Amino acid sequence: MYERLRDFFVPSAVLDDIFSKEDDISILEDAWRSLLGDGLSEDETAQKIAELVFKETEIDPGQGLEEEEK
Repeated sequence: MYERLRDFFVPSAVLDDIFSKEDDISILEDAWRSLLGDGLSEDETAQKIAELVFKETEIDPGQGLEEEEK
């Protein structure tokens, strides 16, 4: 999941924070399984979750691209 979300430019600092908390990991895993269960591909699932992460953290998706370029 971590790498798939990085593929959609979710900043590693945000993912590190999510993956450092058991409750957050559990929520992420449940959402991931649910979306896959709804018939979405892994790419579609990662994209949907990345969009939610950007929305919830109020981070501009372009910020992740800037991190990649450094």
